[in-house]
Amino acid sequence: MIVTKGLCFSYDKEQYFRFPDIEIEKKGHLLMLGDSGVGKTTFLHLLAGLLKPAEGTVSIEGTDIAKLSHRKLDKFRGRHIGIVFQKAQFIHSLTVEENLLLIQNLSGAGQDKGRVHAILERLNIAQKAHSKGTNLSEGQKQRVSIAAALVNNPDVILADEPTSSLDDKNCTAVTELLKEQALQTNASLVVITHDHRIASQFSNSIRL
Repeated sequence: MIVTKGLCFSYDKEQYFRFPDIEIEKKGHLLMLGDSGVGKTTFLHLLAGLLKPAEGTVSIEGTDIAKLSHRKLDKFRGRHIGIVFQKAQFIHSLTVEENLLLIQNLSGAGQDKGRVHAILERLNIAQKAHSKGTNLSEGQKQRVSIAAALVNNPDVILADEPTSSLDDKNCTAVTELLKEQALQTNASLVVITHDHRIASQFSNSIRL
């Protein structure tokens, strides 16, 4: 469950963002649309605890994450939050499989190769399990980023432009997977994007 109240953030005097309050139940979905520069990624980073708000609160599963120490926040994020970044964040010297197993290990959940390969299969990139990042296309890197966010069955899934590098077929498949994963694991899902192709797949949406 995600709840925000009075959430504001400022990079400097010229950039001050004030965001609408949201409340997303378990299995709930929210699509946030908006053009570049309106604060979509900033909002997502506040939800993930990667930024601290100037004002307001972010509650995840009943925990006010802004009040956690860096160490506790890192641990909380690893256990409860899966983030799909705009650009894939993984170690290029490791294979796709090794990166996903490392993410599992760092969370303390234990390694599960079956889970890793099931997600890669669902994302149509199982054939790249033993490839390194330098051998992946931009679309494949984006799907690996999605796999990394989902591999630990998080309580909250936050996706930043998850379909921007994908063709129509994979765009639909990825959106369905994110919603399916949220349903299966009772997770809350927030997707931010300017990709209007996926708007029809969400009943709950807001525009910044």
